Amino acid sequence: MSTPILWYFADPMCSWCWGFSPVIEALRDECRDRLKVALVLGGLRHETTPMTAAQREDILHHWHAVHQRTGQPFRFDGALPAGFVYDTEPACRAVATVGGLAPALTFPLFRAIQSAFYAEGRDVTQPAVLAELAAGLGVDAAAFSRAFASDEARARTQAHFRQARQAGVRGFPALILQQDARLTPVASGCQPLDTVRAALDAGLSA
Repeated sequence: MSTPILWYFADPMCSWCWGFSPVIEALRDECRDRLKVALVLGGLRHETTPMTAAQREDILHHWHAVHQRTGQPFRFDGALPAGFVYDTEPACRAVATVGGLAPALTFPLFRAIQSAFYAEGRDVTQPAVLAELAAGLGVDAAAFSRAFASDEARARTQAHFRQARQAGVRGFPALILQQDARLTPVASGCQPLDTVRAALDAGLSA
């Protein structure tokens, strides 16, 4: 049997994925000798116009719920300012870009974008911000920016989105365990570590 893969379907601008961040990091640390954890970028939102005041309030309601349930930090003051276009494609593309340049930095950049957006209130839809975050991990900013703007990076990102749809994932975060050709759902939504760990152990031993 080949090494099992735990597919993690998530989006860096998904608040429940931010809430789930400590869980997936704990699993990556605990399971590094048993399986590979692979990130699939979900493509949560593809807006082209600024959000309305009502949309902003709805999203902030979710953010407060995530904060209360998980304790993850959020910067609420000035969050989602007027004119903000909630398009997650650039942030996803940044992670996909680093996946092509330095695969080991895929999860670190994903986390850095999450933290910048939710805890620091930065606009991670902007290429300059994304390049700065990548540079903070040791990636050459100019090389990142060139790759980020390429058709290859856009195609790589769309391939992630297709994989999520083809897996039947309708919400994030989600975990699916692959053992050769067998696929086992492990978690859907932001679940506690003990719950996810038990489901993963059951899947691995089935």
